[in-house]
Amino acid sequence: MIESTRRIVEAIRAVPPGKVCSYRDIALTAGLSNGARQVVRVLHSMGRTENLPWHRIIKVDGRIALPAGNGRELQIALLRAEGVTVSDAGQVVGSR
Repeated sequence: MIESTRRIVEAIRAVPPGKVCSYRDIALTAGLSNGARQVVRVLHSMGRTENLPWHRIIKVDGRIALPAGNGRELQIALLRAEGVTVSDAGQVVGSR
């Protein structure tokens, strides 16, 4: 695994249940100042194989990035199950 990818994976795994983190903040934690898109690629390509808590990663403005009908509802349900307050439109309130 490439070093930057390993750091991204570690940063994602470090987000505890009931909390969320932005793609940007994961990238910064991994030492990648402009790496938010790389975080998205890692989640897309390795989320299942690495058993990453993908649902805890959201946009910097507190919104879920996935569109309705394409995973948003599942992400909302998973976050709510962990106690995160999320509007039906996908806006996270608090827990950040």
